[in-house]
Amino acid sequence: MLRAIFVTGSLAHGGAERQTIALLNRLAERGHECHAVFVKNSDSLLDRVRLRTRGTVRCLGARHYLDLRAVAGFAEQLSAVEPSVLVAANPYALMYCTLASRWSRLRAPLVATFHSTRVLGAKERLKMLFYRPCFWNADCTVFVCERQRRYWMHRGVFSRRNEVIYNGVDTAEFCDAWNARERARTRAALGFSEADYVIGISAVLRPEKNHVQLVDAIAVLRSRGIRARGLMIGDGETRAAIEARARALGVDRDVAITGAQQDVRPYLAACDVVALCSVTEAFSLGALEAMAMHKPIVHSNVGGATEMIRPGWNGFVFPVGDTRAFADRLAVLADREVCRRMGDHARQAVKAFFSDTTMVNRYEQTLIELCRARSSAAAAPSW
Repeated sequence: MLRAIFVTGSLAHGGAERQTIALLNRLAERGHECHAVFVKNSDSLLDRVRLRTRGTVRCLGARHYLDLRAVAGFAEQLSAVEPSVLVAANPYALMYCTLASRWSRLRAPLVATFHSTRVLGAKERLKMLFYRPCFWNADCTVFVCERQRRYWMHRGVFSRRNEVIYNGVDTAEFCDAWNARERARTRAALGFSEADYVIGISAVLRPEKNHVQLVDAIAVLRSRGIRARGLMIGDGETRAAIEARARALGVDRDVAITGAQQDVRPYLAACDVVALCSVTEAFSLGALEAMAMHKPIVHSNVGGATEMIRPGWNGFVFPVGDTRAFADRLAVLADREVCRRMGDHARQAVKAFFSDTTMVNRYEQTLIELCRARSSAAAAPSW
């Protein structure tokens, strides 16, 4: 049995945080002792953590970027729990794990899960120079797609062991269980009709998600006579810019923003197609959730898009920033029969390759192998 501590920068809404919670919950269901630690006090996902009796949840309460008091407290926890493995989600959590492990002299393997493909901005690039030794010190780095692994290993981000484990979603939770009446009710509440072609994005409204490109594509499609409407599921810092672009293009009545939602499924069910216009992405959990709900995906060619999507079968990929190509792909899916067929294929792909069971099996196997290798190395005689 594993005794694992999973560490995230926060428990705020985000793909890495949701994936980590899903992983530790499922491992706890399998009888492993799992503990959750988050560095900064942002805990909107806290109620999703479901651990068994022996599991604990702790916030380190870091007040600034590198809080040595928080590191010391974490080191004390490591000494008390004596985990068999330590798993850090993304570089910031990895930094705290590296420092606390050294402080406590923990001998358990350290695993980093990495959920980004590109670093935006000079400040973030500078941080990656500092994070690289943390990856080199780790026993294993888990990348979420092959393209991401190649990108980062070429740039000196790697560990002694490097694996690719695709993100996975619960196909029982994410299924199209909403009937036609419920779907129509949700659409009506958003100001959409059944005759509308609804294109959704499920992502926090941040610059790298590039939501304004969907606004541009909506304007192009409507100029072609297609009754396209945009549904942005989420909220965030670029909301004002998105609304301003929609007003400027005269499509403000054709774009709806739901605000932050604890449960995105009713809104995904109301969509015909789901799109991602991101300028950077690793392996989108939001895209997989939509695919599991029978929605074809139109995805910018970033991260693992081509590992998730087979163009013309379960969705389309388009060049980053190319709005005309984006609109052309969306126009194909305005045909209801084509959209339905490709949506069914999207669900099949998730069940076959990207389910949470497949993901958890791979992680469980990898963590157990690392623990056994560390135990064998510790037991080997030194001459």
